[in-house]
Amino acid sequence: MKNGNSKRKLYNITTPSLFSVPQESKTAEFTFIDLFAGIGGTRLGFEHVGGESVFSSEWDKDCQKTYQANFGEIPHGDITKIDAKDIPDFDVLVAGFPCQPFSSIGRRQGFMHATQGTLFYDVLRILKDKNGTQSPKAFLLENVQGLTTHDNGKTLEIIVNSLDEIGYKVFYEVLDSANFGVPQQRKRIYIVGFRKDLFGDDIDFVFPRGNDKKAYICDYLEENVEGYSISEHLQKTYLFKKDDGRPLLVDKKSKIQVKTLVASYHKIQRLTGVFVKDGKTGIRLFTQNECKAIMGFDKNFVIPVSRTQMYRQMGNSVAIPVVEEVAKKILKHLKEIKNTSKNKADNMVLSKQSFTGVI
Repeated sequence: MKNGNSKRKLYNITTPSLFSVPQESKTAEFTFIDLFAGIGGTRLGFEHVGGESVFSSEWDKDCQKTYQANFGEIPHGDITKIDAKDIPDFDVLVAGFPCQPFSSIGRRQGFMHATQGTLFYDVLRILKDKNGTQSPKAFLLENVQGLTTHDNGKTLEIIVNSLDEIGYKVFYEVLDSANFGVPQQRKRIYIVGFRKDLFGDDIDFVFPRGNDKKAYICDYLEENVEGYSISEHLQKTYLFKKDDGRPLLVDKKSKIQVKTLVASYHKIQRLTGVFVKDGKTGIRLFTQNECKAIMGFDKNFVIPVSRTQMYRQMGNSVAIPVVEEVAKKILKHLKEIKNTSKNKADNMVLSKQSFTGVI
């Protein structure tokens, strides 16, 4: 796993201003904006392949704290109140728009949700309003697998058709993080789009397949852990109630990939999930380092919030190795169009020189 700090840029830690944005690095392969940024997992995936963030947005105050601790900038707040013209030009829009309206774990309300169901349209608004300039060339949207079946597929159809209408060729596929070197089964839909006027309507995008190298939870568990034990009272009261099913217990011998780490992991009374056979009471929660490893974060990634918020942030984040592999595929097409544009410019110069020579 690549070090999460390897390509991280340092900023002055100040309150963000729409009129004071990071300057594009001369060495960046491409630029991107990070919407519904969470704690920056998607950003790390894109930075790992040479991208540079020029704008970020996240309204959750605790997520902002974690984002600032790792990237040196506080993301801008409510995206619905940000005018597209105040966002600097960029190559790729990246957004993990809120998954709760589409999640099978939460309430399945889709676009009927009054506050979050319409946030996709802010993604659409920014893409549309920024179009016609040199950016944005492409986008990556991430959401829960339940989006594929929500409202019998109509929700996804609306999303794809809306993006197509503003000029993008759209591709989507469900990818499982278990195939990308993390010990977790986490299926998410990834939606990728490219501007048809730049890349052509016949552009083809092939999603990464992952690799054959499997990661197992037994290799990620820490030893001699203190402070994460579940009391015997909670075990009897919540974990082993017959009508609630049984939790999965893992240890250093468990050569398996665990189920999806969810945002409510810390709420014992609401979850029959995965726990570790360890600790003073025999059963404990995953540690912070274990959660980070399960999601593909480097152990040096800083989480300066409460444990409750840490579990919530990890459960709502992305599996970084998956994002990184998708970003590599997007970069491949960006380089192709960049080379094509350069060749056209060179040919125009040669033609002009030849014409001048004739005269």
